[in-house]
Amino acid sequence: MSTTYLLEAAGLAKHYGKFAAVSHVDLKVRPNTVHSVIGPNGAGKTTLFHMLTGTTAVTSGRIMFDGQDVTREPGHRRVQRGVARSFQVTSLFPSLAVRENLRLAAQGVAPAQAFDCWREPVGPRSCAATVAQVLEKVGLERLGDALAGNLSHGQQRRLEVGMALAAHPKLILLDEPTSGMGIDDIDGMKRLIRSLRGEHTVVFIEHNMDIVMDISDTVTVMQQGRVLAEGLPHQIRSDDRVRAAYLGNMITGGKA
Repeated sequence: MSTTYLLEAAGLAKHYGKFAAVSHVDLKVRPNTVHSVIGPNGAGKTTLFHMLTGTTAVTSGRIMFDGQDVTREPGHRRVQRGVARSFQVTSLFPSLAVRENLRLAAQGVAPAQAFDCWREPVGPRSCAATVAQVLEKVGLERLGDALAGNLSHGQQRRLEVGMALAAHPKLILLDEPTSGMGIDDIDGMKRLIRSLRGEHTVVFIEHNMDIVMDISDTVTVMQQGRVLAEGLPHQIRSDDRVRAAYLGNMITGGKA
């Protein structure tokens, strides 16, 4: 597989008995880009994410990340290689402060240290520089001592992206990062995701077509577990197959 791509999947498939959730999917993600994966509900997008991050074992196919075959590697090993992920449903430690959530995420690349409850997190274990940097990046610097559970929904979504960033990943996979957000929060998330490609590579699932068309470098469209189309945003916008599959006249804006 080519070293031109940071992430490359070939012939990826996931079967549950006779049901094929994903069938023969090829995906190539260039470094320092924003690559969106779209499609109707049940298209196989989240299952694809599960396989890319090691949450779900593949039935067949191959996954290469940063020049290494990670097809059979567990999720924690991929995290150590530089893969981070957020989930469709916010996954935080609500009873801990924002900065503690980030500190645990930063230590997560070294699991033996992350949950060492017998020593106070001081010195290098505090990950203070990383926490401060991420707080500024996601716009939560004034809320570092607030409990994560007391944040607004939009702030929680930004914190979750921050937790992914705290692990210093090369690749960040975001599963519907704007889900449940109001318009003001959506605009902030768009700016955040767009800013990430300077130092990271982003792959994200999203239903809001305005966001997809505005910030994506490449768009992959899935239908019934397969790749239907792939290309630049304007190519996907005008693709008759995509329109016929599920977007219709909604390709010009709104949600699908």
